[in-house]
Amino acid sequence: MTETSAGPRKLGNWIGGSWKEAAVGTGQAEVRNPATGEVLAVVPMSGRAEVEDAAAAALLAFRDWRKVPVPARARLLFRYRELLHGCRMELAAILTAENGKCLEEALGEVQRGIECVEFAAGAPTLMMGSQLPDIAGGIESGMYRYPLGVVAGITPFNFPMMVPCWMFPLAVACGNAFLLKPSEKTPLLSCRLAELFAEAGFPPGVLNVVNGSKEAVDALLEHPAIAAVSFVGSQPAAAAVHARAAAAGKRIQALAGAKNHSIVLADADLKAAASQIAAAAFGSAGQRCMACSVVAVQESAAEAFMPLLQDAAEALIVGDGARPGTPIGPLIDCGSRDRALKLLELAIRDGAALLMDGRRGEWNSDEAAFLGPTIAVEVTPDMAIWQEELFAPILCVLTVPDLKAGIALANRSRYANGACLFTDSAAAVREFREEMDAGMLGVNLGVPAPMAFFPFSGAKSSFYGDLHANGRDGVEFYTRKKMVTARY
Repeated sequence: MTETSAGPRKLGNWIGGSWKEAAVGTGQAEVRNPATGEVLAVVPMSGRAEVEDAAAAALLAFRDWRKVPVPARARLLFRYRELLHGCRMELAAILTAENGKCLEEALGEVQRGIECVEFAAGAPTLMMGSQLPDIAGGIESGMYRYPLGVVAGITPFNFPMMVPCWMFPLAVACGNAFLLKPSEKTPLLSCRLAELFAEAGFPPGVLNVVNGSKEAVDALLEHPAIAAVSFVGSQPAAAAVHARAAAAGKRIQALAGAKNHSIVLADADLKAAASQIAAAAFGSAGQRCMACSVVAVQESAAEAFMPLLQDAAEALIVGDGARPGTPIGPLIDCGSRDRALKLLELAIRDGAALLMDGRRGEWNSDEAAFLGPTIAVEVTPDMAIWQEELFAPILCVLTVPDLKAGIALANRSRYANGACLFTDSAAAVREFREEMDAGMLGVNLGVPAPMAFFPFSGAKSSFYGDLHANGRDGVEFYTRKKMVTARY
């Protein structure tokens, strides 16, 4: 990255272990702080030429990297982990500036990214195969894991630390070389991750970062040297990326959108449930695929629960996430805010009402993308606000007679990422676990995101592919198997 006295930083592409400028004539986009509108950097809209250079650097690096002993790879990852930990405040500040989430949440995200590196550092165990000494008289057979080659990751704006760390640490631990295409809205964190990766001692070309947008994505999906692609983004984009990558013969995992439901039963601790749900719905300004989007409250508990939910939401302060004690920052940009507001206004036209209206407040600005906690009631499943992912601090509330109806409501959604149940009943927990479509379930907590050693296991239109990110699924995704049968 370069910085001049004349203006914001000018980003390049990290290729072969150094920063390289994009080709002459390549377009640029501004990276803005969504809380202030300040231009933080300009990022190149790289295309095929830059992807070609990065792929060539990765192929060259892979020839030697795949031969590096697995324990030696792990030692480099331990060193990388220490560098990330030492820079955690710097990384969180970058994240808050370019994404907008509050500093406390940014530190939490940095920690989750570090945990992904810790998991990948277990490569000597993760890469183990299996053997059987006697499958017949004098014959043994064994399975061995090998890297795929050059693999790529395309990551979203909402978790610029955690999601890249889902991908490249484990991929390189398995012996692959990696091309990372971060969101053009939040590229600064990925650029810093690449610099620290080199500082840890990884060879040039093992990790490459290509900044850009659609043209860069198209080039990654079409490049013959790229064996696999990991993607996180919106549902329409995930479906398109999956189809294109699969058609090109690539291994593909595409994590998509969500419409996560929480069910509150009458026997739950209602005050704790309200606090958990408010944090899950409005934290990160609702811009996470594990956000609580809908709460289905048992009818007999609604009268007691709704004031508690409103109190919990009203206690959340909206503003610049860089200021201490400000848990709710802005959306990534005004376009994202305006899209959510259109769906909200459509719901009001169709009969929904607002218990809390986040459109009104001192944070309103044409330059910054703020929207306060918003609670919509009298919502029905035929409304777009229930059907579509909003990616905003808007919570829909419906009532249901019992758990069975709550599960049926959630399962009507085309998404199946996460779901939570608030109850004191073991029988209800079992029914919820067995009958809910969602792949990640929580009981008496608001955000059931798994740790790095478990898979991030969305279902239905929340995931396209066969092997999920993280955990053993991640190891399977970034490796291929060889079976060796021998007579001695």
